[in-house]
Amino acid sequence: MASRFLLSLLLSLIALSRFSTATAYNGGVGLSPQFYDYTCPKAQEIVRNVVAQAYAKDPRIAASLLRLHFHDCFVKGCDASILLDSSGTIVSEKRSNPNRDSARGFEVIDQIKSALEMQCPSIVSCADILAISARDSVVLAGGPNWVVPLGRRDSLGASVQGSNNDIPAPNNTLPTILTKFKRQGLDVLDLVTLSGSHTIGNSRCTSFRQRLYNQTGNGQPDLTLDQSYASQLRANCPQSGGDQNLFHLDPVTPFKFDNQYYKNLIVHKGLLSSDEVLFTMSKDTMQIVERFANDQGSFFENYVKSIVKMGNISPLTGSNGEIRKICRRVNHN
Repeated sequence: MASRFLLSLLLSLIALSRFSTATAYNGGVGLSPQFYDYTCPKAQEIVRNVVAQAYAKDPRIAASLLRLHFHDCFVKGCDASILLDSSGTIVSEKRSNPNRDSARGFEVIDQIKSALEMQCPSIVSCADILAISARDSVVLAGGPNWVVPLGRRDSLGASVQGSNNDIPAPNNTLPTILTKFKRQGLDVLDLVTLSGSHTIGNSRCTSFRQRLYNQTGNGQPDLTLDQSYASQLRANCPQSGGDQNLFHLDPVTPFKFDNQYYKNLIVHKGLLSSDEVLFTMSKDTMQIVERFANDQGSFFENYVKSIVKMGNISPLTGSNGEIRKICRRVNHN
């Protein structure tokens, strides 16, 4: 009996030691894929199951969840600030220009959080849920898999101003987009690689209308847009009205995570100006576009590196922030 007790105690001490090491690593250096191994070992399985169920009902959700992770990380770092509703002193980032009328998938995050709270209360952060669900979305759409570093904590506030200013816009120039990426510690290769996320998902008419009718203010269409493709787009994106009409970012394989996006750019069928400029405005970005168009394996390999890098933008760790019980509001509310 005594020997069994000692063995049990020893195993408990080993587990505690490993957890402490993971916690220390997270707080001192970065994030750890093993962060929840002892506190919530089924965390990633729970996220994967809920995302898979949502994807089976609506394949569009893959792009939506991936976009939430991107829009979160570019504002104050990867801290789930995008998930906060307006309340008290908080003005929600959902009201910002990049998110208003277009950001979606919040209900799926709510479902994931609810399931995790039942399994392991107040353990898994909303910021980590965003990172895991983005990975699972890419995998479900046929893209690459990767190990997600974990241990982010959730913010106590939001920044609608940061959301308006820091997230690249569809009509930004290439230098502006590069600047916004560099502010986050991301380079030109990361820019071209992460733009490949547009191999899935949709965009609204209002996001690219200027390319069809008045790209430079002279009443002329964007000459870098294939004109037969432009004619097809005009049918459901008139000069006025139809702002919310949706169009596939990749009209060839809209629900498959592949390298078709880059092939589209080469034939001037990038839907957004911010996409097409990668091929038309810089030799450096053009060469990367051509490489990924010719080699899907290279795209996937670089995508994994770049999205992990993006997911490590200014995370809250240690005792910073909190673990929200409900992703839409801070705990004291």
